[in-house]
Amino acid sequence: MPDTPAKTQRLSADTAGIARAAELLRAGRQVAFPTETVYGLGADATQDDAVAGIYAAKDRPQFNPLIVHLPDVDAARALVEWPEAAGRVAAAHWPGPISLVLPLRAGARVSKLVTAGLDTLAVRVPAHPVARALLRATGRPVAAPSANRSGRISPTRADHVLHTLDGRIAAVLEGGASEVGLESTILGLAGAPMLLRPGAVSADALAATLGGPVAARAEDAAISAPGQTASHYAPDAGLRLEATAWRPGEARLGFGPVDCDLNLSKAGDLREAAANLFAHLHALDAGGPQTIAVSPIPETGLGAAINDRLARAAAPR
Repeated sequence: MPDTPAKTQRLSADTAGIARAAELLRAGRQVAFPTETVYGLGADATQDDAVAGIYAAKDRPQFNPLIVHLPDVDAARALVEWPEAAGRVAAAHWPGPISLVLPLRAGARVSKLVTAGLDTLAVRVPAHPVARALLRATGRPVAAPSANRSGRISPTRADHVLHTLDGRIAAVLEGGASEVGLESTILGLAGAPMLLRPGAVSADALAATLGGPVAARAEDAAISAPGQTASHYAPDAGLRLEATAWRPGEARLGFGPVDCDLNLSKAGDLREAAANLFAHLHALDAGGPQTIAVSPIPETGLGAAINDRLARAAAPR
């Protein structure tokens, strides 16, 4: 694995910055880049050493697979078997915040470290224009989990990336704040459709796309996709969820018309709350509290994905 510089480069999202980021990726280095969900930590998915560098930078358990990011559907189909259901989901939701887990195509040039020994591969075509430009310029599949130390709060801005990865990766490509703010929905299509991780594309939306039900993954099932470890997305502070009253000394993360330190959405808008979740956790955690208390979040719609992230962030470590 190439040596990593003592200081991570910050690259502007212009032609020169994107070209430099692509050059680094092709050379086997690790580069963080923006997507509409969160910032990803990219590496050339065809190079074992490059992918190993992701695990090293993140201190990530190697049983946890990675998502491969691609510029278009044709690039995805070159790597995975492509059932009719995949075509329907891709037509409705790509480019966008959903990843598909599909059987790995025989002979596909993907490092075994990407799949963590599984016979399936998670693929996604992101919508963020900077991500798409970078993927086109790189010309190779790019494996990219969230650009943070493993288990910590996911990054929705370049500064969040540098908070835990400065000096551990070659560069971060600037791209503003992530619009969605939660990691992608993951849909398993290696068999009957199964929701492997909730996200901005809801189970109801997927059922409508597929014309049939989408099963939910059992919490005690073996890891089959990224983001399924019990403890994940965690701040240094402990989290107290479903807080209807505040306790002395707590940092207060509100939702709706409540008195608090930071509010995910005063109007109770779940889309706004999702976009603010990780940024607000970063900001409150920086103050060094022992506990961050969080207002109840409705379980409807995007609230299911928000509550999934909060439950994993609050889990025993």
